[in-house]
Amino acid sequence: MTYETLTTEIDADGICTLTLSRPEALNAFNLTMAGELADFWNGPATSDDIRAVVLTGAGRAFCAGMDLTREGNAFGLDESIDPTPESLREHLEDPAWVAGVRDTGGKVTLPMLALNKPIIAAINGSAVGIGATMTLAADIRLASTAARIGFVFGRLGIVPEACSSYFLPRIVGIQQALEWVYSADILTADAALAGRLVRSVHEPDDLVPAALELARSFVVGRSAVALALAKQLLYRNLSEADPFQAHLADSLAMFHSSAGADGHEGVAAFKEKRAAVFTSKPSDTPRVFPN
Repeated sequence: MTYETLTTEIDADGICTLTLSRPEALNAFNLTMAGELADFWNGPATSDDIRAVVLTGAGRAFCAGMDLTREGNAFGLDESIDPTPESLREHLEDPAWVAGVRDTGGKVTLPMLALNKPIIAAINGSAVGIGATMTLAADIRLASTAARIGFVFGRLGIVPEACSSYFLPRIVGIQQALEWVYSADILTADAALAGRLVRSVHEPDDLVPAALELARSFVVGRSAVALALAKQLLYRNLSEADPFQAHLADSLAMFHSSAGADGHEGVAAFKEKRAAVFTSKPSDTPRVFPN
């Protein structure tokens, strides 16, 4: 994995540290970074060699938001197109519309949501705009005491992107989400913790080690398939209005996990009072939701 704006490091437990690496620009998000992040989440991150991902930033910032120095539309959108809800749906896979109309941030966060592995964001410094919204697609967020987080879109005359209208109210509740978006204020790490946006706050030098240790506790001695199925169930059924449909998905997941090699091994290890040795790979995960 060789990127211009990212670095990756995979340890012996399969935990990948993915670092936004434009420190001279406070890791500002540009179209190159957008493309490389989408490539990582859709490609290398899906490899069985990676069991979990810790996302952080190089230097003193996590991500200072969109790099607004680009000529023309700062977000890379094609202003010659005048999309409507109907025409966007008709052109969803049209390359000109994918590049020129569909939100760049969403093309980064949707594959994060689809990844059947834990993702932890270690917010080490300033995280504003897309720097804040991209972390919402992580399963868990940790922050440094130096972190400053802002949904500052109202100051720029634009709206929150990167599917944040889906993620943010589900994480912190609609009232808190609206207050932060309306005010466009910069939050301290403690304010983010009080609002339940982040799990915990750490001293700067302790942040990434804490995130790595948390990731390790998720994957070492755990079934990759059980983990992947649990993530699917929790996210998909969060939006399921009919509990019976959730029951059907649970039924398939329980059937396949308990009937698989890891299920048999887990039960045998419990009976024999020993540590389980799971052998499944993330790619072994069965399908439990309709396409």
